[in-house]
Amino acid sequence: MDRFLQLNTIFISIVIEAVPFIVIGAFIAALIEVFVSEQMILKFMPKNRYLSVVAASLMGIVYPGCECGIVPICARLVKKKLPLPSAISFMLAGPIVNPIVLFSTFIAFGNSWTMVGYRFGFAVVISILVGLILSFVIKEDQLKIDIIHNHEHVHDHSEQNLKQKLSSLITHTIDEFINVGKYLVMGSLIAAAMQTYIPTSTLVTFGHTKALAALMMMALAFVLSVCSEADAFIASSFRNIFPQSSLTTFMVYGQMVDIKNLLMMFGEFKPKFVVLLVSLISTLVFVGSLLL
Repeated sequence: MDRFLQLNTIFISIVIEAVPFIVIGAFIAALIEVFVSEQMILKFMPKNRYLSVVAASLMGIVYPGCECGIVPICARLVKKKLPLPSAISFMLAGPIVNPIVLFSTFIAFGNSWTMVGYRFGFAVVISILVGLILSFVIKEDQLKIDIIHNHEHVHDHSEQNLKQKLSSLITHTIDEFINVGKYLVMGSLIAAAMQTYIPTSTLVTFGHTKALAALMMMALAFVLSVCSEADAFIASSFRNIFPQSSLTTFMVYGQMVDIKNLLMMFGEFKPKFVVLLVSLISTLVFVGSLLL
């Protein structure tokens, strides 16, 4: 009974801390989805290969596509002639570098700018490296033929009047909150259960080795598939067990590769490309985590 109460306390504390940021994040994601078009983004993208990748990785600061819909938006940008490497860089960094996510990270880690800097820097470096490597490796179209974009986050709002856009804004905000909320609940429950029922000594054993800690947190991030507005609160609940590098790895890798994003990638891109992309991300994140 004591353990159940402990689990309940940890679970509720994680959820309560995260919910305000999910609400704000859902609203901003919906605002951008309804009022900002891909054409606006394309106008400001550099033509140079290197500058385009760098600019795309930072584009999430002003155009932070919501985490659950970032893959379809990436594919849509490619169809609108944004170079694939640049679109991928945006897809990887977008859910991480937007201000709401960074602020939630700041709060989750006790007003720590250090963790914000680590997360931001690590995400940008990985997204740029992946984009640059792809720019030299990939020479042909990798989108699936006859893609039907029926995802709720890729509707065309350009023809709507203001009243319709405001209605869409409310609908997108609610849908986004519900979609993100279920992953938050699942992730918080698993994190609380791990801390309650798995002996601390066992977790410390994994955390004792930097490589093992990174691999464990990467696997956990993939399975939990927690949204970027909430994952910092789950990561911070492990800060007395795992090193800072593995917590950063959790917050970066989980937004680049998780269960739902992987399924979306296979739905939008050719299978061989998805395998290459995931392998590249996983390798770079793991090696990077050892250098942090």
